[in-house]
Amino acid sequence: MSLLEDLTDIGFTEYEAKVYLALLRENPATGYHLSKEAGIPRSMVYEALGRLDVRGAVLKSAEDKATLYRPLPPDALLDRYRQEHRRLMHNLRSGLRQLYVAQDEDLLWTTTGREAVLAYAGQMIRGTESELMLVLADPDLESLREGVVAAADRDVTVSALLTGEGELSCAQAARHPPMESELHELTDSLVIVADGREALIGSTDLEMTATITRNRNLVLIAHQFVWMELFAQRIFARLGPDLLERLDPEDRRVFEGFAPVTKEEEGV
Repeated sequence: MSLLEDLTDIGFTEYEAKVYLALLRENPATGYHLSKEAGIPRSMVYEALGRLDVRGAVLKSAEDKATLYRPLPPDALLDRYRQEHRRLMHNLRSGLRQLYVAQDEDLLWTTTGREAVLAYAGQMIRGTESELMLVLADPDLESLREGVVAAADRDVTVSALLTGEGELSCAQAARHPPMESELHELTDSLVIVADGREALIGSTDLEMTATITRNRNLVLIAHQFVWMELFAQRIFARLGPDLLERLDPEDRRVFEGFAPVTKEEEGV
């Protein structure tokens, strides 16, 4: 995106953005000069300068022949916008929370788009109080890592099944066998079970979508899936070569794909 588009995204009109950018390049300047520099009509320049003045984005000096303008330095402008944004988000969060009442219903809800899915996933992780069960591919692991680590720091029990190459040292974790991940279509899957009360199950086949539910039976299935995969990993950590040789070849290949990535060396 261009600087012009970025400025309009934070609330500038197109003419305000053009005038501010022109002032950054050359200042102090008169409205007449800015009209030529920004390539907009003189009448619109003075209207834009008036709005920028109200915003506190420009400084002006009334001289005998003309009023001169110069921009508020970019760092000062952006710091102020950041503070205003934080205040706005704080007020919205407080006000919206008072209106929102979460229901423990059995319905299935869907959301689409990576940002929307990860935003809900992050909210689930932040709200977890005792137990967090996860299935994470590498991109999702990196996006959610900070929240997962914070959950572990507040003594939430974190268990994770990793389907990529990433590591998660704060959790009881196992790396799912690549062959089985592909066979079961887990390579692009995201599963989160929070406190055994709510589950999110997502995939990125074409566009990332997720199903969210508090249905007790479905949450239990998601929880048991992660638990059983981690259980199988713990069992494998104790199998010797003689026992592996007694398995059918197909089952042996599955077990041999397990790789522990837990905090303890033995993967328990």
